[in-house]
Amino acid sequence: MSHIHIPDGVLPTWLWAGGWVLTLVFVFFAGRLAERNDVRRKVPLLAVVAALMLVAMSSEIVPLAYHVNLTVVAGVLLGPVLSVIAAFIVEVVLAMLGHGGVTVLGLNTLMIASEMVVGWALFRGLVYVLTRRRVRAATFLATVLTLAFTTTLLVGLVAVSGGGNATARETGALDPTTMSFGNPLSAGVFRAGLFDSAGTRAAPAQQPGRPAAEPSLSVARFAAVVYTLGPVGWLLEALISAWVLGYVARVRPGLLWDGPLERRDHAVIGDGQVSG
Repeated sequence: MSHIHIPDGVLPTWLWAGGWVLTLVFVFFAGRLAERNDVRRKVPLLAVVAALMLVAMSSEIVPLAYHVNLTVVAGVLLGPVLSVIAAFIVEVVLAMLGHGGVTVLGLNTLMIASEMVVGWALFRGLVYVLTRRRVRAATFLATVLTLAFTTTLLVGLVAVSGGGNATARETGALDPTTMSFGNPLSAGVFRAGLFDSAGTRAAPAQQPGRPAAEPSLSVARFAAVVYTLGPVGWLLEALISAWVLGYVARVRPGLLWDGPLERRDHAVIGDGQVSG
């Protein structure tokens, strides 16, 4: 996925500050556009989809160090406007959980929002070509293409930032120095040290008064790692997304074809008029 697991103080100020400015601008205009339609019908769907994304992004496929994110599913269900708002909400919560620093929250929002919007656009285009009877095929192709695109954006971001921002702990069973796979459970199921105070990894040497640092990767090596691990994750994500949207197409097709922002000419039950 395109989520940036970079702590504060690593990226140059101009880069993360620019990400924050663009994010606030996009969120502001997305909020204004959303207000033109019935807000009350949008909030429950927005909340549910954002919660699903949070659960997915908090679960890691250990051997691949890949997080399923459901961004294409979310983008298709929410549309481009609400996708920006949902991406910001999700990234705020993830930042509080330690999935990246606070300074990179803006860049993370832009990356995830772009993934949702591109996924929505590709899905719509593929459905137009393949027809609505091929929802699963359209979703599968849209997800693979979207994740390939945003992974390339991530590599470009690391390159623009000066490189060296990816660490070995983010590569799962893949050894970034030799580009070979090892047994991800060789040190036990809880090899990350969550239930073992002693840990399983030797602490790196550090100078007095300075925090320990993980070994960094060059841009070329980082690109090799993500393009080695990425395709497997893309396929898994595409299969999950295809199953989810295929199910939605059967039970609630209106969520796919009408969208949450469609206008209604009739009153919705419970929408009472408030007199001033």
